[in-house]
Amino acid sequence: MSATSVTPSIPLQQIDPHELKAWIKDQALQLGFADCVIARPDAQAELPRFKEYLKRGYHGDMKFLEENLEKRADPTLLVPGTKSIICVRMNYLVETPKPRYVPDEPNSAIIARYARGRDYHKVMRGRLKTLSNIIREKVGEFESRPFADSAPVFEKSLAENAGMGWTGKHTLLIHKKSGSFFVLGELFTSLELPFDEATTKHCGSCTACIDICPTQAIVEPYMLDARKCIAYLTIEYKGIISEELRRGIGNRVFGCDDCQLICPWNSFAKKATIDDFNPRHGLDDVNLLDLWQWDEQTFLNCTEGSPIRRTGYQSFMRNIAIGLGNAPFSEEILSKLQQPPHQQDNIVQVHIDWAIEEQLSKKKP
Repeated sequence: MSATSVTPSIPLQQIDPHELKAWIKDQALQLGFADCVIARPDAQAELPRFKEYLKRGYHGDMKFLEENLEKRADPTLLVPGTKSIICVRMNYLVETPKPRYVPDEPNSAIIARYARGRDYHKVMRGRLKTLSNIIREKVGEFESRPFADSAPVFEKSLAENAGMGWTGKHTLLIHKKSGSFFVLGELFTSLELPFDEATTKHCGSCTACIDICPTQAIVEPYMLDARKCIAYLTIEYKGIISEELRRGIGNRVFGCDDCQLICPWNSFAKKATIDDFNPRHGLDDVNLLDLWQWDEQTFLNCTEGSPIRRTGYQSFMRNIAIGLGNAPFSEEILSKLQQPPHQQDNIVQVHIDWAIEEQLSKKKP
């Protein structure tokens, strides 16, 4: 990377586009990205399925998904002048999980693996800006804009159409040699670069992700009902979680990895190459009662720069209350639920009451 900082820029018209594309990919890998492909600024093919998803109401309270459909399908409407999209991914596993295995640790608080360290959105955007600056040093001025799950972009579709992998039946992108434990980012550019082509799908007849889902949120292959999905319920949804879904949530207090953990392709999952995904505040190994002691200031302190902030303190406590209700019977848990260490709002109280009933139902006479 240092060599590029002293190289005088070469007029863009004098650079072979294929050589430039290869050079950009090499720079991306040096920055810590696990992969880099060049996508067409066109996601029209994704629109019919997405409209069906919205029509069925599977997006729940995420009303923002109903907006800017034209911009999602045509990235040149989102960023005029876009001629190519540099799609990248970053692996986020710190430890490789046991293949095809979902741990059973009912007193632990399970936080999705992507969320245990620094907020990837900040990491991704920062590195995409750095990549843009490196390219600019070589070719001179061009238009660019980075995205990381931060705008109306069909990021999975763009990456899939450029060969970064295929969409699995759980609706996540799968890479044949790296599984699915990665996050995506895009750099919209005005550069005219050769596009990469789509790869083939390799899920075959496997239904492991559909079968393992604790709340049966994958209603059919490639279609997810977010209203049942633990990730949506514990992160995006702020209301009272339906009683019929609470037992399925188990002890997952922020997100869920089950459909990925069980996927055979994650036998090939790669670990992160940067420190940003390293767990903070012991969030990879924490029990429910420890988190139940948190007041709002502790929550804010321990989630600074973390994606967990998104759910908010009260919703986080709601999720922990559900986890405590699902834990094996314990006098300590029952006592802490009956006398919460901190004042909770009415929504959390509904779940505390349910958790107390669940604990009592498991108490042996």
